[in-house]
Amino acid sequence: MTHAENTDFHDLDRYIATSRVNGLAMSPDGSRLITTVAALDEKSTGHVSALWEIDPTGELPAARLTQGTHSASAPTFDGSGALWFIRKSAPGPDEDPTAAVWRLPTVGEAERVVARPGGVSSLVTARDADTVLALADVLGGSAESDNTLRAKRTTAAVSAILHDRYPVRLWDTDLGPGQPFLFDLARSGELTPVVENPGPALREAGVGVAPDGSFAVATWRVGAPQAATRTTLVRIGFGHAGSPGERVTLIADPDHDFFAPTVSPDGTRVAFLRESVTTPTDAPVITAHTYDLASGTVTDWADGWDRWPSSVAWSADGTELIVTADDDGRGQVFVLADPAAGTSDAVRAVTATDHCYTDVRVHPDTEHLFALRSSPAEPPHAVRVHCGSGEVTVLRGPVALPELPGTLEDLRTEAIDGTPLRAWLALPHGATDTSPVPLLLWVHGGPLGSWNAWSWRWNPWIAVAAGYAVVLPDPALSTGYGQNFIRRGWGSWGFEPYTDLMAVTDAAEADRRITTGRTAIMGGSFGGYMANWIAGHTDRFRAVVTHASLWALDQFGPTTDGADYWAREMSPEMAVENSPHLYVADIVTPMLVIHGDKDYRVPIGEGLRLWYELLSESGLPAADDGSTVHRFLYFPDENHWILKPQNAIIWYRVVLAFLSQHVLDRPSELPDILGDVTIAAGED
Repeated sequence: MTHAENTDFHDLDRYIATSRVNGLAMSPDGSRLITTVAALDEKSTGHVSALWEIDPTGELPAARLTQGTHSASAPTFDGSGALWFIRKSAPGPDEDPTAAVWRLPTVGEAERVVARPGGVSSLVTARDADTVLALADVLGGSAESDNTLRAKRTTAAVSAILHDRYPVRLWDTDLGPGQPFLFDLARSGELTPVVENPGPALREAGVGVAPDGSFAVATWRVGAPQAATRTTLVRIGFGHAGSPGERVTLIADPDHDFFAPTVSPDGTRVAFLRESVTTPTDAPVITAHTYDLASGTVTDWADGWDRWPSSVAWSADGTELIVTADDDGRGQVFVLADPAAGTSDAVRAVTATDHCYTDVRVHPDTEHLFALRSSPAEPPHAVRVHCGSGEVTVLRGPVALPELPGTLEDLRTEAIDGTPLRAWLALPHGATDTSPVPLLLWVHGGPLGSWNAWSWRWNPWIAVAAGYAVVLPDPALSTGYGQNFIRRGWGSWGFEPYTDLMAVTDAAEADRRITTGRTAIMGGSFGGYMANWIAGHTDRFRAVVTHASLWALDQFGPTTDGADYWAREMSPEMAVENSPHLYVADIVTPMLVIHGDKDYRVPIGEGLRLWYELLSESGLPAADDGSTVHRFLYFPDENHWILKPQNAIIWYRVVLAFLSQHVLDRPSELPDILGDVTIAAGED
């Protein structure tokens, strides 16, 4: 075995043991960078996260700050340079099993500030003051009632939740009975409510604090017709210790939602992102704006820019906005000039690499910013970027970049209507025109997304290590190609996205390094929807792997955790025209169906109905004795993703075994832990 054939992607145990970097925090003076690293626990059944410090100059190696089996996360600095974070311990005889807030001063040891039975979900701090705010769920409207009611529910073994509004679930979490509160932590050393009885208004709230700590700006969720919600922006002033502050609505618009608020360095303006409310015929539009706190003026920065900003930050001097946006299969950093400056260079690209940049932190020297970046070829790692030249310096992080079992190329072609299309093509080492390899078409989820970043959960390099070429396409509805590209597929999921995927597959199969006639398709979420749709519309693929997939759109729409969002695009007509379940009789390709029971985004009913109708109504139904060429991999305790390490290994091993049978015509062993179910060659 050569060195290239002995990577972490060839051994699933080594793969899940790979440490993973996430998030970035910078001290107010720019001298310290903190990231979080998740590593496999001693039993190899979960991950424990720790805080690491990275040298911004790139000279010193990274140093671990937190130790032990307690996970540390959500690092943030206050104005004094103290590091705040959330630490969660596993239940034990001498340990508090809930999330607690900790503080690490510039000199001295870390100390636990506060802990509560319901935990703390997030922290936000002021750049130049000691203000620390915490978001946490509360039962009964106060800390006292919260403790009493949690104990009472535990003692009585009561899990019931009575709702009076929508929604009731989110991803894999049952919302309630607690409601999210915003607490002022540093002023009193206790969790003091900033706003009285907010109800569900702060659910998934984005919060920005003025640099001097005098007020905050937050997203505020309000009810809307037809069981929908809208997000507004509010200013929250801080009252005296122990008393709530004043809340004033800044922006409320029934046609838009607002998110990611951040206050300017001088405290006079708020930058935020705005998303239009969609209709069955109108795709969303996301734009960057500012709100002048004195005049109430809203300014659209980069009016007409045909990209969607995904994050926003102020430049160090407050004259520009630093945003990230998907762009041509990458995710770059851009500078937006103040429209009042009258410059012709309204949008300037800072980076121009084959990466996706996130967690941007602007250095006070006005010349540099720091970020995490990744790509389909590189997991997240910290970098320093020069704002003027765009020069990128890779910092000495806590985790080395892995060796890949192949190479990544840019593939470009055209749709049937002439629209330019692109994809990434990952090829194993040794793939040549004389030694071609089978192809795996892997469709991304979303559907508003792009294959432009690393994914630990959906990692193509494991398939590459197994000998497959993997094509990662961005069909219609993908971000980073302009509004018209999204509009092409809006409300038309089974049409332009489908024909785009077929065009990309044609282009990949035309490559002489690809074996003719040995192609499979797989996808998760919307990618699973596309796999289901394709299964009912063509027999060109040897196998279909569909994970957490939409099957019957009339059923999915009202049962997903965000039905109000999907209802705006998924009209009854759209559901009929684009629902895969109506084409089950035309499915003649073996399918591997995968679903987690705790998936609230695509509820388990989609997978159960797909499985039953596949066996009873498809063109490859079950035999009279019940045997079938199809397989259903079910995870009772997983959600939209398969997150537990050992379950992830099972996921990859079953997928590879299924592909081996139907694409390569080779039997493959399944993990014996699954029992007697087999995937043997020749069943189809």
